Amino acid sequence: MGDFLSYFFDHMPDVWSGLGVTVSATLMGSAVALVLAFVLGFMADSRLVLVRGTARVVVEFFRGTSLYVQLFWLYYALPILTGYELSPLFCGVVAFGINYGAYGSEVVRGGLNAVPTAQREAAVALNMTPAQRMWRVILPQAWPQMIPSFTNLLIQLLKCTPLLWLISAADLTTVVQQMRDRTGESSAAYLTLLVMYFVLAYTLTLLMNALERHAKARLTGRTKKPRPLRVEKVGATTGGAR
Repeated sequence: MGDFLSYFFDHMPDVWSGLGVTVSATLMGSAVALVLAFVLGFMADSRLVLVRGTARVVVEFFRGTSLYVQLFWLYYALPILTGYELSPLFCGVVAFGINYGAYGSEVVRGGLNAVPTAQREAAVALNMTPAQRMWRVILPQAWPQMIPSFTNLLIQLLKCTPLLWLISAADLTTVVQQMRDRTGESSAAYLTLLVMYFVLAYTLTLLMNALERHAKARLTGRTKKPRPLRVEKVGATTGGAR
């Protein structure tokens, strides 16, 4: 194990480079997934049958097909059809974004439907437009309920980034795998990889938990408990009744 650690710390620039690819794929893929989740989630909540049907077809297709196949299709098949060679990182971001965006759309749809009907009716009674009802009443209440599920999807997306090595992307897994091949120490290499992915996942979890607390505090309109009122005794100042 000492030989691997020595080699690992001697080649930290390669480690940072691979870590940067992993973090970039996670953050950019999650950004694409978040946008797609809200677009498809709003479409699924639409009153128009055609809009809801389109959203359902897209969601079921990308949820029902393998992420492996989607990644390979973008990297190997799409360039044949378009004539343009795509970078491995770009293919990974698109594949992760589309796949997890389809899952995330169900989170958005469920969060919107969880808002009590009375809240929607009250917004209508206040003569709000559909956009105002969504942004001022429905979404502020639905967003805190979505965050825990989005956290799970974000961690799952991070754990899928090692698939990038299948399309020759120099991510963290690829770098550590190369070090393992050169040192011959499999246990130390994979243990190091497990620890690094755990640190990344735990960091993302802490950030998402902080976001959830902020969203709930903003929803309730207070960030701390109010101070208790001080009640003075009347008898102490008036001397009591005679």
